[in-house]
Amino acid sequence: MNAIDEARPETTEAEPLTAEPPAVPLLNRVAAELVGTAALVAVVVGSGIQATELTHDVGLQLLANSLATVFGLGVLILLLGPVSGAHFNPVVTLAEWWTGRRDPEALRPAEVAAYCAAQTVGAIAGAVLADAMFGRALVTWSTHDRSAGHLLLGEVVATAGLVLLIFGLGRTGNLRFAPAAVASYIGAAYWFTSSTSFANPAVTLGRAFTDTFAGIAPSSVPGFIGMQLIGGALGLALVALVFDHRRRTAGQK
Repeated sequence: MNAIDEARPETTEAEPLTAEPPAVPLLNRVAAELVGTAALVAVVVGSGIQATELTHDVGLQLLANSLATVFGLGVLILLLGPVSGAHFNPVVTLAEWWTGRRDPEALRPAEVAAYCAAQTVGAIAGAVLADAMFGRALVTWSTHDRSAGHLLLGEVVATAGLVLLIFGLGRTGNLRFAPAAVASYIGAAYWFTSSTSFANPAVTLGRAFTDTFAGIAPSSVPGFIGMQLIGGALGLALVALVFDHRRRTAGQK
C-alpha cells in the first residue's frame, strides 16, 4: 500500500511524485511516515471491524474493506507525499534507497532506518487506535492464520506489482498520478490476490495486534514479510527489464 520519495536521476527523466523537497527536515518526514502509516492501518482495520458488524456476507465485508482502503490510501498519499514521499511501506523505502544508492541526494541508510521504524510504530499504533474506536481490547493477538503457500505466493505477486507500478510511474514521468494509481492497484489486488494484498511488512506486523477481520496471526507474519521482500526485489527486476531502455536512451542524449 505506497509512493516513492522522488524520481531519481538514474531512474527517470521526469518529475517527482509527491516527492519531498530536499529542504524538508528528517523529523518532519519521519512524522509524516508515522502518521500516514498509522492512519492507513486504522482505515484498514477499522473498516474491517465496521464491515463485520454491519453484515455477515464475507463478500460485502471485503468490498467495504477494500473501498475504504482505496479512498483512504489515495488521500494519504496526496496529503503526505509532498512531505515524506508517502512510502508508508518498508519495501518501498528499501527499493527507493536501492535505486538511488549512487545518488548523493537520495535516502541514506540512517534515513531508511528512521523511515522503517516510523512505519512500524505507526502501523502498530493504527491497529490499536482502530480497536479503541470500536470499544475493543487495545491489543488482542490475531488468530487469523495466513500461512498457506498460495497466500504467500499472493504476497509475492502483490508486492512485486506495487513496486513495478511505483517505479514504473517514475521511469515514465507519470508519478503525479500515483495517489490514484497506487490506491487503485491496492484496491484491485484485494480481489485478485489470494492474500488480499498486504504487500507491506509494517502493515503486516501492525495487523497482528488485532483479532479482527483484517488481522493476521503472529505466526504467519514472518512468512508474509519474507515474501514481501522477495516480491520487492522481483518488482525492481521487472522495472529494469521493462523500463531500462528509458535510462539508456536518456544517457545517450
